[in-house]
Amino acid sequence: MEILKQRILSDGVELGTEILKVDSFLNHQIDIELIRQIGQEFARRFQKENITKILTIESSGIAVACATSFCLGDVPVIFAKKEKASSMTDEYYCAEVKSFTKGTISMVRVNKKFLHSEDTILIIDDFLAHGEAASGLINIVKQAGARLAGVAIVIEKEFQGGGEKIKEQGIRLESLAVVCSMQEGKIRFR
Repeated sequence: MEILKQRILSDGVELGTEILKVDSFLNHQIDIELIRQIGQEFARRFQKENITKILTIESSGIAVACATSFCLGDVPVIFAKKEKASSMTDEYYCAEVKSFTKGTISMVRVNKKFLHSEDTILIIDDFLAHGEAASGLINIVKQAGARLAGVAIVIEKEFQGGGEKIKEQGIRLESLAVVCSMQEGKIRFR
């Protein structure tokens, strides 16, 4: 998606060779017009899959998931919670997820009443690095016995291997901007 790549080049900040900071438009301050276009593109790519629910992880994937939902006919958006709230008294699916940027491990949870075996799920997230968050969400979809239509990623850092992990499982991966490398102040795309 060319407009996304241009935005990454103009406003993204490379922190070393592994972290790409896009907080000015994607995951701290949100450029609503860009998010709308991202949602339209994901909906276009998955329009034939009969998506019944979108699954993401709190919090940066929520805006993209909602924008995509609007374009897919307002399908429900479910987000895996990283902490168990005291109000979470029902049974839930859970998976362990390591955050690349924070260096923390969370047990993410989705209430069992929101995911069912008859659902067709689209997983959406803002970043794909090592594939930990996506793998955790894939695990939750499997626990529910639901059909996984694919994984939709706004920015994939290909050099960190997460995309290969997903594809090796035979899962459809759609990334809008694939970063091949970040070195010496230059971001390169596939």
